Amino acid sequence: MIRDTTPGDPFKLFDTWLEEAGESEINDPTAMSLATVGPDGMPSSRMVLLKGVDLRGFVFYTNFESRKGEQLQANMKAALLFHWKSLRRCIRIEGEVEIVTSEEADAYFASRPRQSQIGAWASQQSRPLEGRFELEKRVAIYAAKHAVGTVPRPDYWSGFRVLPQRIEFWQDGAFRLHDRLVYNRSGESWTTERLYP
Repeated sequence: MIRDTTPGDPFKLFDTWLEEAGESEINDPTAMSLATVGPDGMPSSRMVLLKGVDLRGFVFYTNFESRKGEQLQANMKAALLFHWKSLRRCIRIEGEVEIVTSEEADAYFASRPRQSQIGAWASQQSRPLEGRFELEKRVAIYAAKHAVGTVPRPDYWSGFRVLPQRIEFWQDGAFRLHDRLVYNRSGESWTTERLYP
């Protein structure tokens, strides 16, 4: 219980909560809401999947020509939200964003199922689609094009890493007296504070 302890490392606490979510959440414990901001200052959010976490930050992959990809490249800041309903827990993350290395992106792309690799080529993410047949046709075209050998990673497909400046752990409490523990990055270390619910 975070009301009783204050772990010094937010990443260790994150790993513990993620592991517990993996045992209790029915679908996609790595699902997270990603919030970005458009050029007009309008916020936008959508669900993505966490594909890596280390002491630098939280990694996900996408089409860089998608709406989120373009927004992130124009404004390299983002917020993430994990909500594990089965555990009555949330984690909020805010920070700057960097693009993962080509080596990281290549390694992850190579680990994906072949159909997902083909899908990355076929989908013009976030752009108008006349109908399902158009998408299925593009899948067939790229499946034929890459019928033999490995499927290369498209130049426009890669990953982002959110470098956290603030991480908040939220845990449900009786009568809405929730527990909130916030970590703020200070250089190479973290400071902590507790917030009223």
